[in-house]
Amino acid sequence: MTTVLARPSAVAAPARPEADAARRWRLLAVLAMLSLLLLWLGLMAGPSGLSWSGWLADLGSDQAALIVGEIRAPRTLGAWAVGALLGLAGALAQGLFRNPLADPYLLGTAAGAGLAVVLVLAGASLGGVAIGLATAQWLARLGIVLAAFVGALTGLLMTLALARGAHSPMRLLLSGVVVAVVLGAIGDLVTFVSPDALRGKQSFLLGSTGFLGWGSVAVLVAGFAVALPLARRYARALDALTLGEDSAASLGLDLPRIRLVLVGLLALTTGLAVSQAGLVAFVGLVAPHLVRRHAPAPQAFTMLASAAMGGVLLLAADVMARCVIAPQELPVGVLTAVLGGGYLMRLLSRQERE
Repeated sequence: MTTVLARPSAVAAPARPEADAARRWRLLAVLAMLSLLLLWLGLMAGPSGLSWSGWLADLGSDQAALIVGEIRAPRTLGAWAVGALLGLAGALAQGLFRNPLADPYLLGTAAGAGLAVVLVLAGASLGGVAIGLATAQWLARLGIVLAAFVGALTGLLMTLALARGAHSPMRLLLSGVVVAVVLGAIGDLVTFVSPDALRGKQSFLLGSTGFLGWGSVAVLVAGFAVALPLARRYARALDALTLGEDSAASLGLDLPRIRLVLVGLLALTTGLAVSQAGLVAFVGLVAPHLVRRHAPAPQAFTMLASAAMGGVLLLAADVMARCVIAPQELPVGVLTAVLGGGYLMRLLSRQERE
């Protein structure tokens, strides 16, 4: 497997630091304005799509507090928070593995969450038939959201056990692939035994922001408030890793401990996002790409900007998902996969021509 190294801007000092700093501030300002615009559009998007008359009618109705305050507002804010967590997780994964093709789902977290959800659904439909149903019923008591989070952490722990810690990034990466394949196969076997769980599994795999409430927003925001400062605390270590393992070790860095902490943060951010919105594709992969393309910078800025970019991308996809075929909705994960995949195809095509 060929490893493509990212192009970190921390390796060489920029030729025009003032211009680069201004470029970064401009990117953050643009992302902030886009976030505000999309938050307003998210509040406006209703059964008739983006309609000014429909928006005014919603505000003037007796159900305005319910429609806007209890349904659209938490969904809109939650979609931004899920995207921010995925964007931060993508920056962590690409910095940790020094590979711009790394995404947040590499370490078995997505497969573990998917299997936990399938066990919950199978346990509810089979009502105690033996497929490890003691586990399934225990997960059912937790609920799908908590089960997905527990499953994501379980997938990560299996990956760490197979890789014997976080000493070798390559071994960690390969272990994540193996764990994902095994857990995915077990999930397929469970859905074969319990076909009723297939519909719920498909909904989870396609991703959805339609069930986000204020409780979800509180959990997502709290997780993001904890993860972002901790991740930026280790940003200099990731910058040092771009110089190579030996160079980073010569600076006195405890690389195994740093990798373990970063893997834990990656699991926390990914697990929270997956448990609340399912598997939303490409946001964590594309967001850091867009940041590095428009404002190359050290990891501390890349993490912050990638989080903001991820929030913008997922919220834009959520608004589109509600409006394209209104009053019906598209799964938001389908739109992110189409748009993110299209962007990467265009990028690869341009690089091939160059």
